[in-house]
Amino acid sequence: MGVLTNNFIAASVEEDYMTPEAIRLVKAAEELAPRLRQRAQAADEAGMVPRETVKEMAEAGLFRVLQPRRWGGYELDPRVFYKVQMALAKGCMSTAWIYGVIGVHNWQLPLFPEQAQQDVWANGNDGTLIASTYMPVGKAEKVDGGYRFSGRWGFSSGVDHCEWIFLGGLLPKKDNPDELEHTTFLLPRSDFRVEKNWDVLGLRATGSHDIIVENAFVPEHRTHRTNDHSDAGCPGRESNPHWTYKIPFTQVFQRAVSSACLGALEGAIEEFRSRAAAHIGKHGAKTAEDPNAQMAVAEAMIAVDQLKLVMFRNYDRIVHCAQTGEKMPVEERLMQRAQASLVPKLCAEKVSELLRACAASGLYRSNPIERVFRDIHQARGHIANNADAYARASGAMMLGLPNTDPYI
Repeated sequence: MGVLTNNFIAASVEEDYMTPEAIRLVKAAEELAPRLRQRAQAADEAGMVPRETVKEMAEAGLFRVLQPRRWGGYELDPRVFYKVQMALAKGCMSTAWIYGVIGVHNWQLPLFPEQAQQDVWANGNDGTLIASTYMPVGKAEKVDGGYRFSGRWGFSSGVDHCEWIFLGGLLPKKDNPDELEHTTFLLPRSDFRVEKNWDVLGLRATGSHDIIVENAFVPEHRTHRTNDHSDAGCPGRESNPHWTYKIPFTQVFQRAVSSACLGALEGAIEEFRSRAAAHIGKHGAKTAEDPNAQMAVAEAMIAVDQLKLVMFRNYDRIVHCAQTGEKMPVEERLMQRAQASLVPKLCAEKVSELLRACAASGLYRSNPIERVFRDIHQARGHIANNADAYARASGAMMLGLPNTDPYI
């Protein structure tokens, strides 16, 4: 078979953020991927990423990529985080998905007041993991020192592996009480329960169950106004001054729920190339000679190349703005959000063509491409991956209409 190096994109892109620590962490993820591939079908059937896998990721330091050094983390460029995620996704997209949504919380907690960080990570607990569901459905009643908080949320990926959780709700703006703003509430395991109801098409191993909270007390210091990117809105920056924590929330989170699709598509391409090179159909046709197969693999590889180039180019701008204090224009932020959300849509189109080119024998559950097909299509359902909505928001502003996206 023809050979392309895994890093042929990087030939034209300077990657000075790939420090020795970063290189080691990405390599650890790449070395873990074959074991994830072996466990993927069983994890899919069990509806849960194995605890063994989460333990191995933790021992390799993967969850600490975005965590502050003062809490035992590496405090690295988010692009390292996405490289780790894509490497994991080549083996198992569900594993990469929960890595993305759990691992990104080690970036958000440092924005909370210092006491919240102490609550979770102090006394040797800096390896504690946090789950989330940011749906703004929580009902918060102001009481002395904090809030009485209740609600039911869906889609908490990987919650079975976590001891704390971020939950979404709405609170009056501090400078305009007549308007509400999204707020992240931080709760310990003792204050919520998990309703195990995750029975879906794809990403089955993520175990993205419902969360129920009944009249829990949440102290004020365990809340964060999610879209307030000012220093006042992110008091944790005082003790975590690294530029990484100056990036707006959406610009970190949006890639944490789309980049796994890229790695999973790369894994499907590898599987397809291996399968097609040797497969001969029942009527004697060789898959490698099928024009549909040739088009499917070439177009999938082109898409991965293009999407990665845009991703890392855009992140160059995000990092520049965080390091220099330049405020990125809203038009550019809207375009970047639309581009990130487009990743799962395009990956779904390409993996669909790969599966079609596998013909009838490729539709068995034993074919890893079948699982990747389901996983990527499931990922499109995440609100942050609603490509059409974010393209319309970007296009509307290009045509002179106001921005209506509160996360931008």
